Amino acid sequence: MSMINKKTTFLGYRRENGRVGVRNHVIILPVDDISNAACEAVANNIKGTIALPHPYGRLQFGADLDLHFRTLIGTGANPNVAAVVVIGIEPGWTKLVADGIAKTGKPVQGFSISQNGDHATIMNASRAAREMVQWASEKQREVCPISDLWVSTKCGESDTTSGCGANPTVGNAFDKLYKLGTTLCFGETSELTGGEHLVAARCRTPEVRAQFMDMFNKYQAMIDRHKTTDLSESQPTKGNIAGGLTTIEEKALGNIQKIGKKCKVDGVLDYAETPTGPGLWFMQSSSAAAEMVTLCAAAGYVVHFFPTGQGNIVGNPIVPVIKICANPRTVRTMGEHVDVDTSGLLQREMNMDGAGDKLLECMLRTSNGRLTAAEALGHREFVLTRLYESA
Repeated sequence: MSMINKKTTFLGYRRENGRVGVRNHVIILPVDDISNAACEAVANNIKGTIALPHPYGRLQFGADLDLHFRTLIGTGANPNVAAVVVIGIEPGWTKLVADGIAKTGKPVQGFSISQNGDHATIMNASRAAREMVQWASEKQREVCPISDLWVSTKCGESDTTSGCGANPTVGNAFDKLYKLGTTLCFGETSELTGGEHLVAARCRTPEVRAQFMDMFNKYQAMIDRHKTTDLSESQPTKGNIAGGLTTIEEKALGNIQKIGKKCKVDGVLDYAETPTGPGLWFMQSSSAAAEMVTLCAAAGYVVHFFPTGQGNIVGNPIVPVIKICANPRTVRTMGEHVDVDTSGLLQREMNMDGAGDKLLECMLRTSNGRLTAAEALGHREFVLTRLYESA
């Protein structure tokens, strides 16, 4: 019998729009790369805030610019964020991002540097941030049903123990969460190559199946457009190959284990798109760790499951990343990065149901406030996805 059921609760922060977060961050969000310094200065001035520097936001256009805005707005709108200060070079795009976040009802203020300069902008933004962080500090956790939890997943630095141990542990947990009405997400389009037909067969309706295959085929077309079919330097990675995964098909079969045995794919999302209901959603996304986790955060997910074999150390500024590992050597050599040790699976000291429950226990403790290893170690990787070059 699973350790969670429909009566299971966690302690979360209920936001103005009804969504529930498990963290209470105040973030200083740059619209563009040249506003990073001002954001970091504000975060240095006001303790309890986090700046999210990144290298983009100038001379982007079309779908790439749309994704940029969607990611920034989604990050600020994430329920793990209590309030937001937005800083950009010019007022138009700054207002667009701030207004998008404001639709959630949470406090947000935008500041532009043009015609104001860094000193005035940092001073004014620091005043706003100080008020926000004091306001947020009075927010209290409340009892919330398990159905309010949104959980995403991706794997990284995979090896043979990933497909046989850590990834199926996530799948077991997803099967148990799915039937309780939670909202789940997986992606990593490139890492489904050779196993895409298995995901298509799990789609709930012909319409969802067609949407999924359209997303997957767009990825294949991108590879063809760059006139390469050789992904051997990236899929599988050298780390994957060292861990015993010799082909992308082997990697895909292990990757697909994360969606369990009972879940149906209920819908398909574009990059950083927010799901419209509970269930399991596929998101078009990079297989690069920090990019995928950033996209999940922008889509509104508040907890992330990250199985790893060789040992991936990625974190995120606003979403707790729970590391699961079934490789006893990695647990021994990189134990400070591992939240859930399932190495007992391959040593026949633990069964899959017990491994899934161990992950769910860690999930509940994390949702109630316990820091993950990545959070405690200061991993705050925030990496935006680009679709094409700047103008």
